[in-house]
Amino acid sequence: MKTTILSAMLLIAFIATAQKKNGTVYIEHPAIDVVNDFTKASAAGDRAKMASYLTDDFKAYNGTSDNANDKGMDKEAFLDNQMLYHDNLDYYAIETFPGSYPDAIEYKKDNPDGDVWVQTWDLIKGVHKTTGVKIDAASHRLYTLTKNNKISRLIIYKNDGVIDEIRSSFSDRKNGTIYNHHDFINTVRKMMYAIENNDWDKAYSFYDKDARFVDSSSPDFKSISLAEQKAIDKQILDKFDVASIDVVGYPDYLHYEMGDAHVVQSWWNINFIRKSDKKAITVPIHYQMYFNEDGKITSETAYYNPKLLD
Repeated sequence: MKTTILSAMLLIAFIATAQKKNGTVYIEHPAIDVVNDFTKASAAGDRAKMASYLTDDFKAYNGTSDNANDKGMDKEAFLDNQMLYHDNLDYYAIETFPGSYPDAIEYKKDNPDGDVWVQTWDLIKGVHKTTGVKIDAASHRLYTLTKNNKISRLIIYKNDGVIDEIRSSFSDRKNGTIYNHHDFINTVRKMMYAIENNDWDKAYSFYDKDARFVDSSSPDFKSISLAEQKAIDKQILDKFDVASIDVVGYPDYLHYEMGDAHVVQSWWNINFIRKSDKKAITVPIHYQMYFNEDGKITSETAYYNPKLLD
């Protein structure tokens, strides 16, 4: 027992010696107030007010840049950049990321000028006026403030994917090919008419064994397995007979260049006979089916009104 107590005391002493404080973190601080006011001015597009919070030698940096020689943006370039957001976005807003709050940090070591760091977690919101691209993007910002509560440096960490989408949307770009005749379309037709002829083994043979199914009436669009889909089909067939299936228009096969996706879209009227009273019921349905390279259906989403089968 004495040995155990002595070991514990030595461990505590070691931890106490190893831990050293290097400043203080504040949840309330004048520097946070300055950053909040600067953010409000930015969202309002008040260039003069934004400028009043920045030092003359202010620099802004992209925290995700891989340019080791990045010199950053100077004060005027940064203000121009901020005005681009205000001038080109409808509904522009900068909001605090849900569940977060700013911190002010006063470091003791290597901080001869008494600078204060403020870190924020934000949501940048808006809709681009020209392209209609919606921005709802997280951003993490690190501000350095002088003793006089002027912002001298800003490092921004953000995902530029939505900005890339805006840039790409200024010009027309093709994203693959649409076919009105293709072997994948043939597969969908054979599958649908196998159902019409009550040949369910053949119908299911066109699906990959790991295929997933989504019902548009599902509130969360949760997918189910082929075995689960078979069980649902059986429940329907216990109450209804399939009298016939009519194609509406014609199916399209879309080969998307982005993601190399293979999708067949088709529209049908499935004509049921309700077994209980022999009533004829027509259910319009739209399918989106994804195919793999082997020509098997890997994913199916069905859009229809389930109340028609009540």
